[in-house]
Amino acid sequence: MKFVSTRGKAPAVCASEAIMQGLAPDGGLYVPQSFPPLTHLAIHEISSYPELAFEVLAPFFEDDPLREDLAEICMDAFNFPVPLVTLREQETVLELFHGPTAAFKDFGARFLAACMERMLAKQQRRLTILVATSGDTGGAVAAAFANRKGIDVKVLYPKGRVSGRQQQQLTCWGGNIQAYEVDGSFDDCQKMVKEAFMDKDISLQWGLSSANSINLGRLLPQSVYYVFASHLYNQAFGKKPTIIIPSGNVGNSCAAFWALTMGAPIERIVLSVNENRTIPDFLSSGTYQPRDSVQTLANAMDVGAPSNMERLFHLYPDTDTLARMLTAYSVDDPTIEATIKEVYGGLGYILCPHTATGERVRRDYFAGQPTIVVSTAHPAKFEQVVEPLIGTTIEVPENLAKLLDKNASFKAIGTDYKDLFN
Repeated sequence: MKFVSTRGKAPAVCASEAIMQGLAPDGGLYVPQSFPPLTHLAIHEISSYPELAFEVLAPFFEDDPLREDLAEICMDAFNFPVPLVTLREQETVLELFHGPTAAFKDFGARFLAACMERMLAKQQRRLTILVATSGDTGGAVAAAFANRKGIDVKVLYPKGRVSGRQQQQLTCWGGNIQAYEVDGSFDDCQKMVKEAFMDKDISLQWGLSSANSINLGRLLPQSVYYVFASHLYNQAFGKKPTIIIPSGNVGNSCAAFWALTMGAPIERIVLSVNENRTIPDFLSSGTYQPRDSVQTLANAMDVGAPSNMERLFHLYPDTDTLARMLTAYSVDDPTIEATIKEVYGGLGYILCPHTATGERVRRDYFAGQPTIVVSTAHPAKFEQVVEPLIGTTIEVPENLAKLLDKNASFKAIGTDYKDLFN
């Protein structure tokens, strides 16, 4: 199994090489040369989520230096529940917030950290991880890489655009984790990371790699929970679900398309976005036009130039095919607030602002149909938004409470990537 760049001007590499590099040398993103079908998967015989992850991911690591470690990596990374919760008949929620930082990013970040630590030990070298975050990625990466041997992490987040609890998760680590508050947007943070990678002197001197969803090691494990959830749904209801995914940088959604391509029993994939309308506008106009991000209540989705669209364009190079495969709806802030109130009032279920975009899309366009809404973060991370709407205090889960008690520190910088290395 080899992985190639979306831009086609870099040599094919194995999984561990793609994971360690992050970005391909030509500036593209690594994607599988082909997708192994899931026909080998005896889903009824699999007893645990880590075992399923191993079975789904093993073909991607054939003849790879990490192949012998893969089962242990999956046990290390996926040691928390992945429940599929039924809200109403045929309408379910896939709760991906039961990991250490209460967000779906824990899946990819923990898998990536476990892979990298083992590869660095084999290679006897050090690595510096750069990660830009619009809210949840940085906290998940920091938690996953904290105290890992051979790895330093630099986390960039936009000043004033993450929630208080998100910022605490980004800045409470110390040790091998350094947090940077950037006086700009998430897109500025992402641009700084890419500029640092393209600076050959800095990249070589610091041994740079990425833990954003541009890294293959984030997306491969995320495809697993779509295989898992769609099979679980299929067993429970006898139907293929439409999966509705709150989307920002489109890595999570891209992983779902990879699962679909492998043969997971998925009827359709739908993206819910906030007021950053780049994707819905592309689907309505036929012209893909990235733009500056807009600040919203669903801040982890505040992305105007989603990096992983490059992977979707590679998967579906014909624009008409992509437009047929991709569906996306935009949900504004007042509607997010109204949905949180409506769902809590009717069902007693508490949504975070991101998950609320998915639930709104379900209620407006897929009500009563076989559906899974992907819940990307625990609502306790956004208590300042959610608690006034539902009129009650959200219980903080134990995994999140541990992080809120720690001391925090960060460095304030502008938008010059060289400031990261002073």
